[in-house]
Amino acid sequence: MTEQISQGLSEATIADLHELAGRYPQARSALLPMLHLVQSEQGRVTAEGIAVCGEILGLTEAEVSAVATFYTMYKRRPMGKHHVGVCTNTLCAVMGGDEIFERLCGHLDVGNDETSEDGQITLEKVECNAACDFAPVMMVNWEFFDNQTPESAVEVVDRLRAGEPVQSTRGATITSWREAERVIGGFEDGLVDEGPAAGPASLAGLEIAAERGWSAPPLDASGGEATRESTAQAVDEADTRRAESENVVEQSAADVRGGEDPDESEANHD
Repeated sequence: MTEQISQGLSEATIADLHELAGRYPQARSALLPMLHLVQSEQGRVTAEGIAVCGEILGLTEAEVSAVATFYTMYKRRPMGKHHVGVCTNTLCAVMGGDEIFERLCGHLDVGNDETSEDGQITLEKVECNAACDFAPVMMVNWEFFDNQTPESAVEVVDRLRAGEPVQSTRGATITSWREAERVIGGFEDGLVDEGPAAGPASLAGLEIAAERGWSAPPLDASGGEATRESTAQAVDEADTRRAESENVVEQSAADVRGGEDPDESEANHD
């Protein structure tokens, strides 16, 4: 049955889909990486890919489609060679993310979630990339480009379109969106250790601790954090009891009765 409905998917990819399903105690847990793997070959989540995943996992096409349409990383339209995502969440937007996105829209002559005419770049406005200390942030095929400006973002895009090597700020050399999707699907490309994993902003706290001789508390024999204070002492120091008492709101009889004055209410009944 799989061979009949998967003419567009290679035998190697189908084998990889089965391998993913076998990695989990419950096979259906493999659906997310399987959909990424489908995208790595077909450039999006196709109807065929949905059918194959459903057949392998014993799910209906409706169940697979519900997942594929819920998460924004799954695409239902063909993608460009590279996916460029510009964070426009609060901090990045304030730091220039909106300006970067607008500049790229004009430079590429595309709108949100559209692909440039040469098929090289799909531009998307994305939510927080969890790199606020490097705002504004842009991602190419899910690799970080930190502290961007409209000019630097245009330069990155132009180099990608020209086929030049591009190195991410904290990560590997950029390959392609499809190759990145295969990695997300669970198949390594050998580039995991390429490039720095952390930048100066992330390491600032560690540097301050080293300068001041700070260190983490030692662990006790049970593996927990050693402490000199008992639980009761900690409670007293934090003064949580007083905080709790201050949060208690006294209710009047009028509050309980829905705003009625109790004397008036009784008089009305009389």
